Amino acid sequence: MGIPAKVKLVDVGPRDGLQNEKQPVPAAIKIELVHRLQDAGLTEIEVTSFVSPKWVPQMADNAEVMAGVQRKPSVRYSVLTPNLQGFEAALRSRPDEIVVFGAASEAFSQKNINCSIAESIERFRPVVQAALEKGLTVRGAISCAVGCPYEGEIAPERVEMVARLMHGIGVQHVGVADTIGVGTPHKVQKALEATLKVYGIDHISGHFHDTYGMALANTLASLQMGIWNFDTSVAGLGGCPYAKGATGNVASEDVVYLLHGMGIETGIDLDKLVDAGKFISDFLQRKPNSRAATALLNKRLG
Repeated sequence: MGIPAKVKLVDVGPRDGLQNEKQPVPAAIKIELVHRLQDAGLTEIEVTSFVSPKWVPQMADNAEVMAGVQRKPSVRYSVLTPNLQGFEAALRSRPDEIVVFGAASEAFSQKNINCSIAESIERFRPVVQAALEKGLTVRGAISCAVGCPYEGEIAPERVEMVARLMHGIGVQHVGVADTIGVGTPHKVQKALEATLKVYGIDHISGHFHDTYGMALANTLASLQMGIWNFDTSVAGLGGCPYAKGATGNVASEDVVYLLHGMGIETGIDLDKLVDAGKFISDFLQRKPNSRAATALLNKRLG
């Protein structure tokens, strides 16, 4: 496969990025962030999750946020729904897509959602079925696809197994996620090759965290395989509550800078994206966790 001419990014900052923030982020700020992302040209935004506020208090305002977003017909708004109860609550907010997640690590699955991988997939079965009946698209995330904080390295066969289980219940698209950011290009390619045994290349995304500074290298390694869908997070927001020291997803700004530098089309205005990242970083009272954003902001000052 050659390097793709066009790449689609899903910005997961509003959901995956903000869910671990200790300080409350008001719904108005989250809504403004979504508006800024869509104005920058993002056509896929993961807005919020419908989970118990006891577990993820930051997402307790999910319905308010979804109701406040001024939607664009060209944008797909997705929400995370881990169970049927969450899905039914989400439905009232009219998402375009729902996201379910399963780990490629048994230990992570037990620690994260208190059940085995197989049990987690069975939990998702009625959710996926209900979503498809309503005409929604369903995306799955395979977390810990290259490494786990409890089990260490994850064999590609485990990734293939989870992909098969997800495919079996009707999940249309999967993200191969390096949740704790331990992946290196060769390992990431092995995980993607395993997934390609089950899903076509148009239905696979890369989702890379930057804990060891490898996220851009892993993005490039994926591009070289023809992968053209990626999850990124504005200003590098995020982390993982079950993985000590894991930093955020790869910054959207850094990935866009890489792609534009390679002549790959994204439809995204990098300056506006930098502004969106600065907006949320200013609210959180810290600098954007993006090298490209830092460089471009410094250049403006010069």
